[in-house]
Amino acid sequence: MLHNEAFPALFHKLNVPSTSVAMSKLMYPSLETKSSVNGRDKKTEKDRAHNLLTVKWAHAVNCQQLLDEALNGDYDMIEADIVLGKLFNNGPVMPIMAHPPLTSSDLSLDSFLLQIKLFNLNNPIKMKGIKLDFKSIDVFEGALDTLKLAIPEMTYPVWLNADIIKHTGNGIRAKPVDPKRFLAGCMQFKKAVLSIGWTTSEGPIEDFYTPDDITAMLTVIKENNINESDLSITFPVRAGLAANSKNVLHNLIREVEVTNRCTITIWSAPSDFVDTEKLRELILFFGPNRVYLDVPVALEDQLNLPGLRTNVCNSLSVGPCTSLLYFSLASIGVILISLLVKKSRI
Repeated sequence: MLHNEAFPALFHKLNVPSTSVAMSKLMYPSLETKSSVNGRDKKTEKDRAHNLLTVKWAHAVNCQQLLDEALNGDYDMIEADIVLGKLFNNGPVMPIMAHPPLTSSDLSLDSFLLQIKLFNLNNPIKMKGIKLDFKSIDVFEGALDTLKLAIPEMTYPVWLNADIIKHTGNGIRAKPVDPKRFLAGCMQFKKAVLSIGWTTSEGPIEDFYTPDDITAMLTVIKENNINESDLSITFPVRAGLAANSKNVLHNLIREVEVTNRCTITIWSAPSDFVDTEKLRELILFFGPNRVYLDVPVALEDQLNLPGLRTNVCNSLSVGPCTSLLYFSLASIGVILISLLVKKSRI
């Protein structure tokens, strides 16, 4: 197991050759690039690359055993949580891979990042991206020195995630990560994807994201000059709430896409209540260029994910512009309806 003092030098020495698969500017694994390595049909792989629903996730990879399974599995992205704690409940406090309330793990952030890099260096066809979910501002700032060394060396997707806004629903216990400090730190990493969301809890099936939630997020983005950066943004949204929030999420994406490339990442806890029909409608509305789906297998089965992937491919043609065109037309429709309503009130 590697400790903090050993990590920086080792990571820096393991430079990835310039001929390796270049994925740093992509929000998702470059399936088109993979096809050029192993000779698969390029057109098919290019279509898959534009269909974000095909991205496969390993979720909550917070220990060595789960990391081994994720690296050896058929996954494109590896998601993990980071807290301040101790390795094997001993030694100094450091960023470790664990989910609150746990404060001990057999896997440090340093070791996690190094193992990912070594795997990708040796397995360019099976390259994995990573999503780092920081559970507090203290652990994020405590990891900055490591990230400053690690991220410039990455030729694969890296997402920096935190819940920075408190959802206005009832029963929310988790404290949001300080948005100003988190976003200031993220601005240093131009090749990373910014993943920013809301603290939520397991709620009733009719729960939803409110206009106030969206306004708060837009305000934070503007106040911290994210709209003046080149950062790509994905908004992690809880499946049960997102299913009931098509209009407000549409307003969010419509506002942000003026300045930043943006998507949504739908996630869910195993015990969440989800209206699957509404969730399917949401996915079809936004299209495969806009939606990542990181949910339990049981929910994938309820959504009939293979069929859903096929349906959006057939109906939207999965070209680089088609679903965006539909989305833009829908945006125009919303604007026209709003103008007509206002005019009728005059």
